[in-house]
Amino acid sequence: MKNSVKTLALEVSVENNVKLLGPGIEVKKSFKGIRTGRPISSDSKRQIRLAEAKAKAEAGVQIKKGRPVSNDSKRQIRLAELEAKRVDGQIKRGRETNPNSARQIRLKELEARRANGEVKKGRPAKQKDEEISLIKMLEAKS
Repeated sequence: MKNSVKTLALEVSVENNVKLLGPGIEVKKSFKGIRTGRPISSDSKRQIRLAEAKAKAEAGVQIKKGRPVSNDSKRQIRLAELEAKRVDGQIKRGRETNPNSARQIRLKELEARRANGEVKKGRPAKQKDEEISLIKMLEAKS
């Protein structure tokens, strides 16, 4: 009879995702198992603050996180100037290319050959077995 009562209490506690350890002490069950630790006091300042933050989030109020930004600080002014220059096109990202470098000269030559049709895109196509056999037959005859 005692075993059936314990089983019933355990099933109820698993459904509620909470296990009662003693009078007024409860420990939440995590996905790895039962977490043992000190009990959580719902009257603590932290728990009250967390409950208020959760209520604000559910109500749709935006919660400010982190340190506030001062818009008239030197850094923010510099960042705003850089962004304005980036939008205007005065500042570009990355390193500028040297048009006289060996690589850029080689790329220009390759582009010119492509424009003339001397270079095709990609790798050459693999020859089919029939074509190879025809080539071998022609070589054997000559």
